Amino acid sequence: MQQDRIPEPSGPLAHRQLKVACLLVGEQYYALDIMCIKEIIRSLPLVRVPKTPANIDGVISLRKAVIPVMDLRRRFGLAEAQNSQQRRILICAIDGRIVGLLVDSVTEVVSCEVGDVRPTPYYLSTADAEFFPGVCRSGDRLMMLLDLRKLLADTRQLDLRSYPAVTET
Repeated sequence: MQQDRIPEPSGPLAHRQLKVACLLVGEQYYALDIMCIKEIIRSLPLVRVPKTPANIDGVISLRKAVIPVMDLRRRFGLAEAQNSQQRRILICAIDGRIVGLLVDSVTEVVSCEVGDVRPTPYYLSTADAEFFPGVCRSGDRLMMLLDLRKLLADTRQLDLRSYPAVTET
């Protein structure tokens, strides 16, 4: 099975650095471009709001702003977290709107070359793959890149339990 290729950047883009925050959700690492992250805060209690979109788990109040929050564990079809002390909310700005992403932990911020980003593995070539445009590396760890715009726009729950974790091949 032929997997799609991400075009290799050339010229000045070939050595452009992409800075990403490394996020742990369940047992899998994900990466999110730091340019869309405004701040990272400790987890706050979510207030459930009736009739909100299916992908929003509740809201938090932060400095008099009410911010919708998406729990990535729930979004990815995983069980609730056992240890909530490490959980963080990433306050993100996308298309002029503010949203929070609840993750198990934020481990680090790393830089990687744009040219080193690889296509999503072939076994994720389902409709769910659109949320993960590629894979990048931090040391020995592989991380799925998140497309925040697409993740927020789609309201269906992703069931990633059936996919094996991304590992080195």
